[in-house]
Amino acid sequence: MIQRKQSVFLLIAFIVSLVCLCLPLGSFEPQAMGVSFKMYNLMVVLGSGADYSVCGLFGLLLISSVLSLAIIFLYKNRPLQSRLCLCNMFLLLAWYVVLGVMTRNVISADTNFHISFAACLPAVALILNFMARVAIVKDEKMVRASERIR
Repeated sequence: MIQRKQSVFLLIAFIVSLVCLCLPLGSFEPQAMGVSFKMYNLMVVLGSGADYSVCGLFGLLLISSVLSLAIIFLYKNRPLQSRLCLCNMFLLLAWYVVLGVMTRNVISADTNFHISFAACLPAVALILNFMARVAIVKDEKMVRASERIR
């Protein structure tokens, strides 16, 4: 049985994660004179070049997006699909923890961090994964109930 609703949720979560990988997460602006710089998932773009100290964000989001796509094709094994959705949600929560740690490490006392729209996209993917997991569990209960009736 191909799961329509869950597949759509997971596909949208995959697309949202890919969009977040490409957009800047925020910008650092010094309070005094200085050059502002942007933070991406892979790097922080400084005026003098790029600093790749934040590439953990890229790795977590890449694993999460690939996992969202892989979960779609596991429709024959709903319990595994449900557990992988839960694992994916933990990866997205870990992404926010790493984002907080990385911004703390990059920011200094005289610098302000302005978050951009792209930093909200993993939360959208998290909600979509939760909705997919709820629908998968509901389908599993329905299948078990129909087998019990036979």
